[in-house]
Amino acid sequence: MYTVGRIDIEKYKCVTEDIQTDEVIITDERIAHIKDRRGQDFFDKYSRYFSEVISDPDYIFRDVRMNSALACKSIATEDAVINLVIRLAVESDDPMFKNSIITAIKESNKRFAQRLRNREPLYKRE
Repeated sequence: MYTVGRIDIEKYKCVTEDIQTDEVIITDERIAHIKDRRGQDFFDKYSRYFSEVISDPDYIFRDVRMNSALACKSIATEDAVINLVIRLAVESDDPMFKNSIITAIKESNKRFAQRLRNREPLYKRE
């Protein structure tokens, strides 16, 4: 288990009110999942942005899973958007649980514009 960064709980309250911690972790199993799905090159290139996506997202959407968020940030140097699915640790969870990265996805700016047309964000950076 590795600490990736910290969320601003106030920003993420748009998903759920009872977030129990600001710490975000990633496990070896989730790292392996991302590498299996997206490739080692993806992980090597984009994992350095994970902390920034978590702490200062451009948008937050509700994920399909309960107490989960899709945090999105445009990476100007890459002409792409990095999306992280984050499972938020809430008060009804085991007190030892932390917020955790479930997966990571890169979208082209064109595909992300389509997401914005089709889904209402819960949070948008001003």
